[in-house]
Formats: sequence, C-alpha cells, structure tokens
Amino acid sequence: MLRVFEGFTKGINLGGWLSQNHLTQEHLTNFITEGDIERICTFGVDHVRLPIDYNLIEDEEGNTIESGYQYIDNCIHWCTKRGLNVILDLHKTAGYVFDDSEYSSSFFHNALLQERFIKLWETLATRYATDSKQVAFELLNEVVDPEVAEIWNGIIKQALQRIRVIAPDTWILIGGTRNNSIISLQELDAPYDDKIVFNFHCYEPLIFTHQAAHWVEGMPLDYTLDYPLTVQKCIDETNRLIDPSISYPIQSLSELMCGKEFFRSFFREAVRIAETYQVPLYCGEYGVINMASPQATLRWYQDIHAVFEEYGIGRAAWTYKEMDFGITDSHYQPVFEELIKNL
Repeated sequence: MLRVFEGFTKGINLGGWLSQNHLTQEHLTNFITEGDIERICTFGVDHVRLPIDYNLIEDEEGNTIESGYQYIDNCIHWCTKRGLNVILDLHKTAGYVFDDSEYSSSFFHNALLQERFIKLWETLATRYATDSKQVAFELLNEVVDPEVAEIWNGIIKQALQRIRVIAPDTWILIGGTRNNSIISLQELDAPYDDKIVFNFHCYEPLIFTHQAAHWVEGMPLDYTLDYPLTVQKCIDETNRLIDPSISYPIQSLSELMCGKEFFRSFFREAVRIAETYQVPLYCGEYGVINMASPQATLRWYQDIHAVFEEYGIGRAAWTYKEMDFGITDSHYQPVFEELIKNL
C-alpha cells in the first residue's frame, strides 16, 4: 500500500506565471490573481504546484530580489485563506533549465553553480518552512541527461542535509533524470528521511499528448492522433516522425491498448519502488496539448485519473491556463466539467 502524500493528493499547476515567461510586472500581476485561486478551489483539488524561476527572486550575482518573493508570498497567502497547500517547484536555477541544453551544459560539473542552487534552497526554506503541512519543496524540475544520475544523487544529498537544518519536517520532492521520467526513479538513492516524496511526470504516450507540438523536433504541425489507440501504434508513429528514443519508456508495453491497463503497467514498477522505501509517489505534471481533440483528451484524463486513484498516487495536472495545455482555456469548454472531475 502506497504511503499517502497527505494534503497533496490532487492538484493543478500554475505554469507560466512565475516561470517560463517574461517576468514583467504586468505579467506577474495579472496572469494569476486571487480570483484564479478562488476558482481553483471549486475544482475539488487540495493543492497547487507553483513553478518558479530563480531570476524572479535573485539577480545574476545572486542578490535577493525582494519584490519577486512578494508574488510567492501572495500565492501562499491566497491558498492559505482557502485551505489549499502549495508545492514550491524550482523550475529554473542559475545554470540549469530543462529546455535549454546549452545553458545547462555545465551545471552538473560546476561546484559553484551547485552551491548557489543549495544556497537558494536555504533561503527558500528559511522563508517558507514555517508551516510544514502547507508548503512542500520540489528541488529541481526535470533533470534531462541520464548520464548525470549519480552526480544528481550527490547534489540531492547535499541539498537535503542543508535544508533539513532549517526545515526538518517539510516534505521534499525529488525526481530522476530523462525529464523526470517514471523509469528513472530506480536511479534515485534510498530516501534520506521519512519526509521525502518520489516525483515523476507523465505525458505518455508522448506522440499523443504532444501531437503537433511545435517544439518537438520532427513533429508535423498538422499531426493528429485519436485516443485510445494501441501502444504499438504510438511506438511506430514516434519512430517514424520524431526521436525513436522517446518511445523507450513504453516499448515493453507494446502489446497493450493505451488505457487503464497501460497506465497500471506503466506505473507498477514505480509503485513497487515507492512501497519498498515507504515513500509517497507523486506525478507533478501530466496533461494533453490543446492540439488534441477535447473528447480524446477527456478519455486520456479518465484513464490516467482512474489509475492514480487505484494506486493512491498524488498529482498535479499541467496546467491551469495557457502554456498549450491550459485546462481552463476555451478549447476544453465542451468537456470542461467532466475534465475537472478527472483531475
């Protein structure tokens, strides 16, 4: 039986607000407001995942930008008023971000950048560890390169040791490589204490969830794919159009249809690992691009939601608005009420 991630069983991301955008005052003030948090409360969720970029809260020399912290403070305050918990997700740190390999090339081999990363977490912990039940920490979003798995384990250990001096009881989420792939959880060292959460992202099958995505190399911009379909079809289409390595996580499931049994099988080993270590299991991102049909998207959400519930996996859908995946955008209006039931 999976250990429950209490207070973080179902949630939604606030992607594109304090991360992955031009952090102008106009954007920061208007993209998410207290009214959005009030609306999110009606979705039946218990938390939000809040991606933040380091340059919101510190300049290039590492000096604190106090005005940037105000937006995090506001979000936590709005959520507190409405009984929502918050995961602080460091989406970008100095020297590393998941979607820019050139910018990130030296982080895992640069002790100064790693020290800056840990010091930033010490600052965040000092400010936000006052309520260990309401605010959780996610160390870093989507380490990509599987070759740095051992180095990443070492960085995790150092960061945890120093954060724990300040925040001994706060939940801390850690994930593996390959963009937080579920298959990389096996690379993680055993948890260092009993307030660790193993974290993964799930956009499988990616050829469906990212159909016509302009940032996926080789993907036709007019490509469409329905759901459900066979896993073998997903593998074949991935190999035909985009990087064949993308289909690696699902290749052993080629005999299945994409559906509940697919997700049961795909999650099974991660559940076993989490049960062995007695750590909660959490899916920090999952969703479908707005290029897919709303009806196909709903069927995907219904299947993955059912298996999250069966296994007791906490999760946060990607994402609340815009960012090509926004569930409150007009694209999803035909299925919105049913979609919300399946978060």
